[in-house]
Amino acid sequence: MTRGGVHRMSTAVLVDKWESPRLPNDVHERNSLYEEEESRTLGSVTASVRHNWTKEEIAQIYGLPFYELMYRASTVHRMYWDPSEVQQCTLLSIKTGGCTEDCSYCSQSTRHKTFVKPTPTMKVQEVLEAARKAKEAGSTRFCMGAAWRELGNKKNAFNHILDMVRGVNGMGLEVCCTLGMLNAEQAKQLKEAGLTAYNHNLDTSPEHYPKVITTRSYEDRLDTIANVRDAGISVCCGGILGLGEQETDRVGLLHVLATLPEHPESVPINALVSVEGTPLGDDGDIDGVDVFDMARMIATARIIMPRTMVRLSAGRLSFSDAEQFLMFQAGANSIFNGEKLLTTANPEFDADTQLFNKLGFSGKPAHKGPQMPQTEQSGDVIITTTEGSKQQYA
Repeated sequence: MTRGGVHRMSTAVLVDKWESPRLPNDVHERNSLYEEEESRTLGSVTASVRHNWTKEEIAQIYGLPFYELMYRASTVHRMYWDPSEVQQCTLLSIKTGGCTEDCSYCSQSTRHKTFVKPTPTMKVQEVLEAARKAKEAGSTRFCMGAAWRELGNKKNAFNHILDMVRGVNGMGLEVCCTLGMLNAEQAKQLKEAGLTAYNHNLDTSPEHYPKVITTRSYEDRLDTIANVRDAGISVCCGGILGLGEQETDRVGLLHVLATLPEHPESVPINALVSVEGTPLGDDGDIDGVDVFDMARMIATARIIMPRTMVRLSAGRLSFSDAEQFLMFQAGANSIFNGEKLLTTANPEFDADTQLFNKLGFSGKPAHKGPQMPQTEQSGDVIITTTEGSKQQYA
């Protein structure tokens, strides 16, 4: 039954005769299809894309009984995404160690005595070879990280990075970078080179942040996110659990993300991987992060930012396959794969292939938008628009 309005998306959805219809890959183009949408309802659960969340509302969702939180998050996930499709990203450290920041969790800071030794920036061809191997292993987004506070006046290094972006993009992979703070002009040049997304995490709440980092302000991070967004690059921004924060800080981080002018295209949720020699790694009073902490954070993010990709990131190696499945059920639909995330261990490609086969997942292709949700194709989800209430059909 269709009630009111006309199906606005029918001409913009990409259809392949061998697979489900796909939405546009560009997040801005994709979101523009839903400008008149107010909410979606499936069964007893209603969700919407909002930017006016209050901390109290988010805290109420975060504090739901676990079974109820998981039910709501899983239902919202099925309203907005195909749960069988999971994005696979590979992260490569192209410049390791030697960072002047004092992030108390980071092994790459010059202020901490850790196992990490500074290395020069990798050569362009070395990076492109790593990208080729990642693509062969099934990865569709290749992320490059450099241990810098900011790009600043590193003109020669920046030119090499632009070449890397062009080269990886030319392989048919989506390209992401995390290079510290960016100004508006640098963001524009990265966009012109073919950058898909830029990662710049907020780490934690504004209140807890000064206890973790003192060499870069919260506003500095928000400024970089604004420069990236204004350049038309997709924003990847999330945080880390296990920094000595309280649950109110986890809610505070989610509140900042959910009230940005545009929700991030992707939100990575990391579990701290403690490294000996860092202040947090040597602090025995900080509680570890378990699967329920991760699932609760992922589920809340899924509910309040339903069109955002939620990425299961650092710390995944410490969780069993069953625990990872719980996090996917909570709404995660992206992972980092490959044997290392910057300087810490991560499941290898073969292990992730086996996990995907076990769980029935398929990888999201590069430069193709997400599959239209099965609930939308079947008309089971009721979509309320400014024109009235209707059920959408593919």
